[in-house]
Amino acid sequence: MTDTLMVGVSGVRGIVGKDLTAEVVTQWARGFGLWLHEGTSAGGPGPGASAVIGRDARTSGPMFAAAVTAGLTSVGCDVIDIGLVPTPTVQLAVAHHRAGGGIAITASHNPIEWNALKFIGPDGIFLDGTDGARVQKLVGEDGGGRGRPGKIVTDQGAVERHLDAVLNLPAVDVERIRARQFTVALDAVRGAGGPVMRALLERLGCEVAGINLETDGHFPRPPEPVPENLGGLSTLVTRAGAALGIAVDPDVDRLAIVDENGTPIGEDYTLAFAVRAVLGGKPETLRDSRTVAGNGKRVVVCNLSTSLVVEDAARECEAEVVRTPVGEVHVARTIVRLGAVIGGEGNGGVMYPALHAGRDAPLAAALLLTLLARDGRRVSELVAAAPRYAIVKAKAARGPALEPVYAALRRRFADAQVDSQDGLRLAWRDRWLHVRPSNTEPIIRLIAEAPFGAGGRGGGGAAQELVDEARRVCAAS
Repeated sequence: MTDTLMVGVSGVRGIVGKDLTAEVVTQWARGFGLWLHEGTSAGGPGPGASAVIGRDARTSGPMFAAAVTAGLTSVGCDVIDIGLVPTPTVQLAVAHHRAGGGIAITASHNPIEWNALKFIGPDGIFLDGTDGARVQKLVGEDGGGRGRPGKIVTDQGAVERHLDAVLNLPAVDVERIRARQFTVALDAVRGAGGPVMRALLERLGCEVAGINLETDGHFPRPPEPVPENLGGLSTLVTRAGAALGIAVDPDVDRLAIVDENGTPIGEDYTLAFAVRAVLGGKPETLRDSRTVAGNGKRVVVCNLSTSLVVEDAARECEAEVVRTPVGEVHVARTIVRLGAVIGGEGNGGVMYPALHAGRDAPLAAALLLTLLARDGRRVSELVAAAPRYAIVKAKAARGPALEPVYAALRRRFADAQVDSQDGLRLAWRDRWLHVRPSNTEPIIRLIAEAPFGAGGRGGGGAAQELVDEARRVCAAS
């Protein structure tokens, strides 16, 4: 890993033309193809494997799709190319085609100059430690003779199947949503989401007011759908008189909400609302769920940095929250292992295993609209009806060793409950602080949450105080 080539268990990302070149992409695709031929740690698929590939709208996408195809076919893997699609569409296509795996070509929320490969296993979930490490080891190996080169086919129906699957979920109340005739403002940041999200909303009977729906990859703003980047969507909501606004990231696995007044409510509410939509819905939406350890409670899975608004939603629906390390694969594996009803991350990612165990913005939109149609309250009223929290996020330089930092933080906050699954999370009854190395950038992330208005200094005072003190301890360590 260099400052800009980030290698993780589920893939590799970097700045295009600097560390991430067509040659590098081909090498990694070959390594993934060799792993497919070997068989996964779960025992398949072995020789003759095929791989699904899809990409977001970044301008380097076509070049890297060609490089991925060359790498896979050079080691005898067949390629199913589904084109410019959301990342969750790639995951669903792997299962549909019973492929050995898949590669999503996307840097998700990273700035425009980045791109990445995300490796997907035969179950449609991103690779975890064992398989990801094996792919890394195979990069650069020639693999020996593999006979014929792989074949290439295209599949133009993947997006339509994805939307059909969302609309056929028992948890999505299509008729009730259609009856409400919502006006929805949509910002797709000129990524892969414009046509997909518009099609979904229109099939749900919504009138769509859109900005940045083109799929040319020329992001007009920072692509992460966080409140400070949603000014244009906020203006559109008020101008169009929309019931709400939704923003998706470039690969359409995350969704953020703007209320009917044009106020971004924060990404954590996406999962909280989805939890209420599913757990507060019809009994058939829960028929496949199990319970945790005999305590009779249904399970919601989220990561350590997810807001307490999700715990509040789960508690309201008599469910238990299980937290995991940050990263989609950790949440997905825990959802599968526990038979959880629903899960996700506080970045706007919703994972509903009745569809698949992957973050999915079209799914999130359908569940959000189901909740609004069923409940009858406006977005701002749903937010106001529950306890409010302020989350403060910051970054710090990452030194060579983090253990001294963690030890100093434990000493400073000796009264906190400690969770060391992923960095260090210090928790109290109504607030928490999470300090961890980023999976996607060479930095330390500092995240804190506390009740809104606590501690003075504006709404996020107490959370800001936690972050400021953690930053001071990090600098002194």
